[in-house]
Amino acid sequence: MAVPTARERNALRVLDYLFREGPARRVDVIRATGLSRATVSKLIGELQAQELVAEKRPALSVAGRSGRPPTMLTLNPKIGAFGGVDFGHSSVRVAISDVTGTLLAEDRLDLDVDNAAELAITAAVERLPALVAEARLPRTRLLGVGAAISAPVRRDGASVVAAGILPGWSAVSPQRELARRLGVPVHVGNDANLGALAEVRTGAAQGAADVVYVMLSSGVGGGLVLNGSLFTGHSGMTGELGHVQVDPEGVLCRCGNRGCLETVAGAQALLARLRPALGKKTGLAEAVERAHAGDELCRQVFREAGVAAGRVAGDICNIVNPELVIVGGDLIVAGELLVDAVREGLEQTTIPAVRADVAVVAATLGDRAELLGAIGLAIEQADVAAVVGAA
Repeated sequence: MAVPTARERNALRVLDYLFREGPARRVDVIRATGLSRATVSKLIGELQAQELVAEKRPALSVAGRSGRPPTMLTLNPKIGAFGGVDFGHSSVRVAISDVTGTLLAEDRLDLDVDNAAELAITAAVERLPALVAEARLPRTRLLGVGAAISAPVRRDGASVVAAGILPGWSAVSPQRELARRLGVPVHVGNDANLGALAEVRTGAAQGAADVVYVMLSSGVGGGLVLNGSLFTGHSGMTGELGHVQVDPEGVLCRCGNRGCLETVAGAQALLARLRPALGKKTGLAEAVERAHAGDELCRQVFREAGVAAGRVAGDICNIVNPELVIVGGDLIVAGELLVDAVREGLEQTTIPAVRADVAVVAATLGDRAELLGAIGLAIEQADVAAVVGAA
């Protein structure tokens, strides 16, 4: 293998900065790389000629400033695409973005993911290349894939702790299987952790250093961002908020324990309480619609689920003292009804000093946070040399 020249190393430094930090001014590139103005100018010209770097002109000037806004430099979005997969309990969501993280296409397939690992993986393997084609990119331009899964994921990303949670996944490594069948690097993470990552990167927690993410969906999960970095614990198992016990005498949870938060605040538990009164085909959308229209039973069920989740989140806040609690997942379509309930529960369990420090807000990425976090994981783990080498 040839040793890269000084010029090639400097070019990679420029490309890596643009890849990691997104659109930047020339002066930002100079400061970040430590290269001279003349060197950066020459390298940018060469990289533009190779169609690796593009210029992006802001549409509007910054308020209060005169003159034209500065031209921003970015990687050429046409270099390639990154894929994301969200293996939910009852659906597989797939999406692709360009190298800047801009979403290009997405799709959703409803199926029993918990008990059908092979079917779910096959669906992802078939749809990702199709989305690349829909974006009018060559198949070879799929550069990497991130996948979110609703179960604890060990730090190596190759093994999932599926026993009792995802019955059909015990003998499956989604990381190895997706990588083998797609032929690209694949990285796997717990869905709630990746939801937290997405909200910090591009959502409600941008700029925040210490965040608790509460994901209320079919399952219940949590993600921790501490000192600006995703915290996953010794072996990657952090975030199992849904399996905190809230009622020792409660119903049996799929994890094998009784009275877990998921059995009280998960979407399936919520619907199980509503269907005897509203009909066995009642879905989440109808329940939310009824709650917003003033249906007292629906409002009560959403409130009780939120309060229960908020109490557990409050206990976490007493330990880590975050500045933000972000409420996301499928149930966030209930809006402020749910967020207010989480805030109420949190206030019941936090000490005054911690309570005064923390704000409880809705996730701005909604139920797509985990999918976008999967794409973010793929981008974060990518090697810029491999990215530009594929162009």
